[in-house]
Parts: sequence; structure tokens; C-alpha cells
Amino acid sequence: MAATRTEEDLDTFQTISNWLGDIGLITTKTDPEDALFVVEDEERGISNLVIDCEDPIVEIQQAIMGVPEGADTEHLFERLLQMNGALVHGAFVLSEDGTQIRFRDTLRLATLDLEELRGTINALHFGLEEYGDELIDLRRSLD
Repeated sequence: MAATRTEEDLDTFQTISNWLGDIGLITTKTDPEDALFVVEDEERGISNLVIDCEDPIVEIQQAIMGVPEGADTEHLFERLLQMNGALVHGAFVLSEDGTQIRFRDTLRLATLDLEELRGTINALHFGLEEYGDELIDLRRSLD
């Protein structure tokens, strides 16, 4: 259950909503009570990107691919760690239940600005642009 939002929280939520539009993202879902956005930008490979604005952080996550149960994942995880070294913001991470690879970044809400948010979106885009084909091949190798 979400905490009751203050007027300041709602102002921050509206500011972030405006920034998402400035960045060119299409908002497909908003939930001011849970301080949550879901956004898309097909051209940049962004699909169901979740932006959760829970003070003190903004958590940004997008599912990248599933991980089949029982798959030999050693090479996949090694490559993801290497890819993470090239990302400017965020990282490829394994979900807590181990079934999904995601892109994830966290930013400090109190100091968040448009350019920092844009940097995370661009990092996801460039990561997918740079490694998208390899990620697909890595996923196929798990079957």
C-alpha cells in the first residue's frame, strides 16, 4: 500500500512526467499514488521501462530477457559483467528469483535533474544498440 503523497511529492512526480515527455518517451501507465511510470520508445528499444520514484531513490528497470530454469548461465553472466563495464549508467542485473535479466539504474531523487534522467535512458539505449544482437545470441544459447 502506498504512503499518502504530499503536494511536494506530487509536484516532483509531475516534474518527472514532464521530463519523460521532453526525453521523447511515451508514458503508457502512471500511478501517482505509487509514484510509478511505465514508458516506451520503440525506436530506442525501450519497452515497459518502469520508473519507480520512491524517495530517496528513483529506480529504473527494464526486462531484457528471460533465463530458463536449469540453463548453463556461466558464460552469460560473465559477458553481462563485461558489458556492465562499458555502460555509462546502470547495469544488467539478474532478478531476485533468477528468472530474468534486466537493465537497472538507481538515481537519487532529491538531486535528480533532466540530464541525469536522460543519461540513464541513453545508457539503456546505447547498451541495447551495442549489445542487442549479442544478448539475443546469448539467450538462444541457453535453450
